[in-house]
Amino acid sequence: MPLERANGVEERAIICEGSQVPAVELEIEGEEAGERLDVFLARRVPELSRARAKVLIETGEVRVDGRRVKKSYALAAGDRVTLENPPSPADFHAAPDSSLALEVLLETDSYVVVDKQAGVPSHPLREGELGTLAGALVARYPEMRGVGYRKREPGILHRLDSGTSGLMLAARNQQTFDQLRRMLRAGEIEKKYLARCVGVVPAPMIIDTPIATDPRDRRKVRVCTDPREVKRLGAQSARTEVLSSTQAEHGSLVELRANNARRHQIRVHLASIGHPLLGDSLYGGPPLDHHLLHATSLRVGTLSITTSIWNYATSAPKIAAPKE
Repeated sequence: MPLERANGVEERAIICEGSQVPAVELEIEGEEAGERLDVFLARRVPELSRARAKVLIETGEVRVDGRRVKKSYALAAGDRVTLENPPSPADFHAAPDSSLALEVLLETDSYVVVDKQAGVPSHPLREGELGTLAGALVARYPEMRGVGYRKREPGILHRLDSGTSGLMLAARNQQTFDQLRRMLRAGEIEKKYLARCVGVVPAPMIIDTPIATDPRDRRKVRVCTDPREVKRLGAQSARTEVLSSTQAEHGSLVELRANNARRHQIRVHLASIGHPLLGDSLYGGPPLDHHLLHATSLRVGTLSITTSIWNYATSAPKIAAPKE
């Protein structure tokens, strides 16, 4: 099913920072050896049905020791099964919220592109929570209810941190959602960002370092360079490309590409080379009201949109003088 063109005009789309749910890693015990992979997942992950497990296996979101395998794969003792985008333990529908302004940049019968403002959460953490992008989406597009990874994220293909601004793509039906998810997994969706960073960031360069949830502070992720740490923490591969860097007030204005960005990937990668985002105090940046990261462009297959260019100069009152 090809993505449609709105009003017959070539679309230039945009997706964003891809803040994804941390993967679940399960190690096969001796008594589980020989069990089919799909049966094992349905048994070990209570929120996951066998039918849903099969879909995740087929789309590559389940791997055994880093490899894609068939749903009928017979597990062996010591195998490590990684499940990306696991279902939430307590899922619920996002509460419709028409009071939150929703800036729609592109609307078709199958999907929409919206521009999220900094400070707006992508989805609720608690049932009945208002003020989220998910609530605004389901209020305007009630057919999105039940579409997507989880009920609380209607139609949303990827997340942005609350402090990150920029473009998000949401599907209006499950068929389109599944198609876009496959394209995202296959690297057919290109995502670019602009960031304001501390110091002079070298460019071009590639940061290709695995990341994992920090066991000492689960609000954060950490880079993992030691193979033993990668294995112990179940670190996932992460690649951030620094495309260009120009000097700007208090540091650099940097263009980046991260097609399959994981949770906090861009933030921790830049911090790991000594150039945290302005405003990103969690990773060592000078404190502001939010970190300065913006999702600017997206290419979906042969379709592309360029919009929501970040006019960071208009934010000057917020960023002119980082707090000491």
